[in-house]
Amino acid sequence: MKLDEYVDLERNERAERRRLAEEKSYDILDHLETFQDRFEETLQGDSLYGGVSPSIFVGTSNYPRVSAGLLSPVGHDDDAERFSTSGAWYDEGVSIDDVFARRTSLLNSNTSRKVTNVADSWDGFLGTQREVAIADRPVTVEIGLDERPDVDLDVGVEDVATPVGPRARAKSADLAENPHVPRLVEKTLEDDDWNAEGAMNYLYRRGFDVYDINTILSAGALGQTEQRRLVPTRWSITAVDDTVGQFLRGRIRTNPEIDRVEVHRNEFMGNAFWVILAPGKWEYELVEMKAPGSVWNPDPEAGMYLAADSEGREGRTGYVEETAGAYHAARLGVLEHLDERGRQAKSLVLRHVSEDYWGPVGVWQVRETVRDAFDDERGTAETFAGAVRGVTEHLPVSLSTLRRKSTMAAGLQTTFGDFARR
Repeated sequence: MKLDEYVDLERNERAERRRLAEEKSYDILDHLETFQDRFEETLQGDSLYGGVSPSIFVGTSNYPRVSAGLLSPVGHDDDAERFSTSGAWYDEGVSIDDVFARRTSLLNSNTSRKVTNVADSWDGFLGTQREVAIADRPVTVEIGLDERPDVDLDVGVEDVATPVGPRARAKSADLAENPHVPRLVEKTLEDDDWNAEGAMNYLYRRGFDVYDINTILSAGALGQTEQRRLVPTRWSITAVDDTVGQFLRGRIRTNPEIDRVEVHRNEFMGNAFWVILAPGKWEYELVEMKAPGSVWNPDPEAGMYLAADSEGREGRTGYVEETAGAYHAARLGVLEHLDERGRQAKSLVLRHVSEDYWGPVGVWQVRETVRDAFDDERGTAETFAGAVRGVTEHLPVSLSTLRRKSTMAAGLQTTFGDFARR
């Protein structure tokens, strides 16, 4: 399909998605107003809360002494799994309102712990947290609370990976049932000589998605005995995306190259992604264009903010400075696609963050939107330069502006029309 035909098709589909999104909306404040009532209904005595926990949370503040928490959707025991971040949220088509509504329904029962010396922590609060993390379904727990929940809606940059709702200090936590742990997870736990990277890739190769793996890593249940530690949730998400991405990059590096230039596009939650694949050895770049009024560029007078990071065939040697976790999440989606096809390519991902992206929902939406970009029709172009020029016509910046920021686009020959302002 030619690029212009592909763009017309995508435009019609985007209009339909916007219409459907506008038909359902939640008032987050309504959820906060009813949370206390739901909490009181489930409280046993003065301080014992019993409920189903589908996931855990480890904070970053005061590292290496962190907040280790159990997440429980108060009043939603029957469908607790819906409240755990996963690719199913994308399949369900959740909105930003939906995400915040679910996360403000999650009680974070937490305690303060050092991240080290946790390898043999199978008792007490940390033991219960670990059992929840390695189980393949939500687990019923009983939590002794030291205080009533503190409702906090101040979701900022530090919470971008997994913003959570009400918090309460916990004195104790006990399992109310025996959790079901997959045998493959037990294998990684039992092998104390297996480094964390090897264990992550082992689980991924055997069908575990990155969501499951980063939770297990966060609970300090992967790696050699002396190296096991609690890993803040935000860090564990990026660590797994990066580790699995490196594994996949190694798998595709000897694959044949794709034989034509392809353009893939997808949009979700006010984020539009264009993925240009071209014949060549593996090369990757993510360029982000953040509109004024969006969550990462809130000043409406600031103008478009651009960020970019890239790597060559051997990967990166330094930290991803500008695009952070989105870099690894988007790269994973591209690498999974190429690995599935048995090919390699040079890959340019262009992300337009519009003003519709008003609240941080986490890098899962980057990962899933890029993953799904390859499932439908694709556009084609005669050359990489032609693809970039064609896509730029639908971006909020000119080609000359893009060339000043993008390493991969920088080598394109400039014409007078490329300087047109947007």
